[in-house]
Amino acid sequence: MPDVRVSDLIIAKRDGKAVLPNDLAQLIYAYTQDRVPDYQMSAFLMAAFLQGLDATETAALTDAMLHSGVVLDLSATPGIKVDKHSTGGVGDKVSLILAPLVAACGVPVPMISGRGLGHSGGTLDKLESIPGFRTNLTIHEYQAQLEDLGVVMIGQTAEIAPADRKLYALRDVTGTVECIPFIASSIMSKKLAEGIDALVLDVKCGKGAFMKTEADARRLAETLVGIGERFGKDTVALLTRMDVPLGRGVGNWPEVVESIRCLRGETEGVEDLMEVTLALAGEMLHLGGVADSPEAGRAQAQAAIASGAAFEKWGALVEAQGGEVSALHHPDQRPGQPAPVEVKAPDTAQGYIAGIDALAIGYAAVDLGAGRRTKEDAVDPTAGLVLLKKPGEAVQPGDVLAQLFSRKGSQAVADITMQVQGAFSYAASPPVATSLVLDRYTAGGWAAS
Repeated sequence: MPDVRVSDLIIAKRDGKAVLPNDLAQLIYAYTQDRVPDYQMSAFLMAAFLQGLDATETAALTDAMLHSGVVLDLSATPGIKVDKHSTGGVGDKVSLILAPLVAACGVPVPMISGRGLGHSGGTLDKLESIPGFRTNLTIHEYQAQLEDLGVVMIGQTAEIAPADRKLYALRDVTGTVECIPFIASSIMSKKLAEGIDALVLDVKCGKGAFMKTEADARRLAETLVGIGERFGKDTVALLTRMDVPLGRGVGNWPEVVESIRCLRGETEGVEDLMEVTLALAGEMLHLGGVADSPEAGRAQAQAAIASGAAFEKWGALVEAQGGEVSALHHPDQRPGQPAPVEVKAPDTAQGYIAGIDALAIGYAAVDLGAGRRTKEDAVDPTAGLVLLKKPGEAVQPGDVLAQLFSRKGSQAVADITMQVQGAFSYAASPPVATSLVLDRYTAGGWAAS
């Protein structure tokens, strides 16, 4: 047991008092070692959820979780190692495009990602929809591939931030997930453990994000950047909109297919996706020291797509991790792909698509088999949907709004068809086009302030 009594920490936090960094470290260490029962840690989490954690406590929690396992040393790999993290959304396949794109421009990208839960898809599930792709590399394989190829994409290993795995599972069943200090320490402990030198964050807000309001998303961005700077890592956060699915593919293989096309330069109709991707790429290349500014980095990224270098790096990454490279060249011929089911616009649809409810689409993808309601659920790699209409596009009754892909029974698919149809809204005139990138935050503050 830790030197301090757990019950004393629970009472202190319940009463709104700050917990000393050393006491937090002892608590996390003891819990990771199974020396604190779940019922006591649950009580502490709820007390902290209700009373909050200040910046010192949040940094101490991050540090304790970070050092609950191995902190990787990537100094053998030349260059400034830069990663990206998204707080999660619908159709957010940015990492699949971004990692090989940035690596093709000369910045090493060590990326440790997670799985989807709830309405939000996970990068690991998307990667594993590529036949043969391995995300369970050992730490040695992870380090060797980064040194050799300049990019690696894996899942969290048993050695990296084990406290985070235990605490997240407990938070998930005790109603303590939506707490900014907990979210921030969970994200940053994993990212700091992977051996990065700098980090770019995509903090989303809106219907399809975990942070529904811009105010909450801004607080999360400030907390994340603050932690990064405390640990000596250059950290930048972009605040981006997530009211409408990003791009057109939602689900694991549909998102891989869209990523392939973007890396080939086939970006017509997915300008929203590329806006966010290129903005993040510009930031990563600037932090990685190969571009004088984020704007110059964006131009370099565009050139890497146009030259084919980004797609070539993507192919090398897939091959290195055991994936079938042939699937990248013929993505529409993936074995086992279900036949599409069309979702048509109702008789009331006139004028233009005004909006698409990202949260409703995210849950529809889960119901089709693309995600999981619990961590134990199996995922169908081919399930999902493709949006054939996006906001601002003209629509008439009977137009095909989306295509669904699923192995579910006909009645289930019929129900989901209605769900997807109801996610669309219409207007007599097109909505005003606005940028998805709302603001930028660094240690110096908000850019728009």
